[in-house]
Amino acid sequence: MSIQKHRAAIDKIDAQIVKLLNRRTKHVLGIGQAKLASGKTPYQPDREQALLRRICKLNDGPISDESLRHIYREVMSSSIALQKTFTIAFLGPEATYTHQAAVRRFGTSLNYAPQKTIAEVFAEVEKNRAEYGVVPVENTTEGVVTHTLDMFVDSPLQIIAQIIMPIEHCLIGKGTVDSVKKLYSHPQAYAQCRNWVRETMPRVEFIGSSSTTAAAALAAKSKTAAAISSALAAEKYSLNILEAGIQDHSGNATRFLVLGQSGSASTGNDRTSLMFTVNDKVGALHNALQPFRSLRLNMTKIESRPSKRKAWEYIFFVDVDGHADDPKVAKAIAKLSETCSFVKILGSYPNAD
Repeated sequence: MSIQKHRAAIDKIDAQIVKLLNRRTKHVLGIGQAKLASGKTPYQPDREQALLRRICKLNDGPISDESLRHIYREVMSSSIALQKTFTIAFLGPEATYTHQAAVRRFGTSLNYAPQKTIAEVFAEVEKNRAEYGVVPVENTTEGVVTHTLDMFVDSPLQIIAQIIMPIEHCLIGKGTVDSVKKLYSHPQAYAQCRNWVRETMPRVEFIGSSSTTAAAALAAKSKTAAAISSALAAEKYSLNILEAGIQDHSGNATRFLVLGQSGSASTGNDRTSLMFTVNDKVGALHNALQPFRSLRLNMTKIESRPSKRKAWEYIFFVDVDGHADDPKVAKAIAKLSETCSFVKILGSYPNAD
């Protein structure tokens, strides 16, 4: 088939796609009106996961499943934007990894509100100035973001989804690697590249910044400065990528949480996050965790933090496979409540990104 015939076929298919997308959107708007009338939110992570699984099952190539998911996220994003003005608060400024994670989850059609601190992200959602918030919670190299965990102690918000995003750090600047005298970055990003910096730039002066994007802005002011940041930040501030992929571990990834006012329905492949405080006696933690073992529930994470309410009292944060409405998970949580002085479910949400 000639190029002209291929192009004619593409034009015909494009016309069909546009008509079908608009037909689809009309049905989505109908469902959205019914949801709003009943007080439900247009965004439902459980429905989103079911839809993405279904379209991937229908896919027989050559387009990849990952590309298809990106396309449909944008379709869903535009549909949500037509139903209601949506604002997503995130740990900013723009072009940070949290911003990229938020867009990865919600698409480009919604409103994004950068916040200076994790506490401000929580506050925006709690005060209904944003429908959802996105915050980092842990990194495969540097571990948990303790401030995020601490915020859950007093917050009424629920975790409704998670985003797991590979992180590629870049050295960006106006000069060359050899000319760099000052290196700006967020301490977390620097820690994830510590060995590379030590081997490549042993005499450079490190200066901490509030975010990787703020670091890029500072690096843009001097030819002898550089930043550990993202390729998107380099583009935003017209900086060169002096070296890409400088993180010490190739599997470097960060997990982000999506915060909302209400939880997510069961998908059949979920994770539940909860927090609890044990009584001050021998074997208290062992007894608290026993129900999860006896019911053969997979506990994927456990962290402890000082409660800040009582000396030497600790709050434990646990992730377990399953939804809080699942019979076995519900039974384990009930047993946990019998042995602990405080138990709080932080949310159940799809286990997939």
